[in-house]
Amino acid sequence: MSTGVIIALIVIVAAVVVAAALTLLARRPQGGRSLRRRFGPEYDRTVARHDGDARAAERDLAERVKRHGELRERPLEPAAREQYAARWTAAQERFVDSPREAVAEADRLLGEVAGVRGFPDGGRYEEQVAALSVHHGHHVHGYRRVHRVAQTRTDGAPEGRAGTEEMREAMIEARALFEDLVTPVRRDDAPRHRGDDAAKPATRSERSASDGRGGHLPWAFTRRHAKGS
Repeated sequence: MSTGVIIALIVIVAAVVVAAALTLLARRPQGGRSLRRRFGPEYDRTVARHDGDARAAERDLAERVKRHGELRERPLEPAAREQYAARWTAAQERFVDSPREAVAEADRLLGEVAGVRGFPDGGRYEEQVAALSVHHGHHVHGYRRVHRVAQTRTDGAPEGRAGTEEMREAMIEARALFEDLVTPVRRDDAPRHRGDDAAKPATRSERSASDGRGGHLPWAFTRRHAKGS
């Protein structure tokens, strides 16, 4: 066997070993501090759902990472991004006269965009949310709120002030996840689960909130006004 062939085999074996090591590293259980950084507010909500049992919550979160941590989000085509943005804007504007229809459209839209980006499709809501929480833990709760409100039945009862306010807040919180899903990721944007929150780049919604523009939300949202409220 020639020297060149031996060197080539060594390089191939080394590459396989490195790839296997990286895969094992990605799949190994993560500690509480690492999980807290990765999931952000989702970490505390999961602990609360486990009645304060941090170990049970961390097992839950670690299992999500094991199942969905290697998911790679597919990019959106510019035309699709514009269409989704237009649909979200239309839903916000519809909120003035039909809050419940607007929330239902936001729920459908989030499920659709997430599916296009490579997450489990909207027909598997729980699995989709679990996957989203691994990669968008800081904003996934907005989707939960919108979905919960959209699934709530009023049985023909009129929407009171509290119901309209809850829907308005759900729409606002859900927009952060929507913008995460439709905004192109720059090469210098570090993944949100690596490093502290202070080091992660601000999303468009966070930048808008910080400069006082409120994310360009329609006046119906910023002035807390809707039909019947």
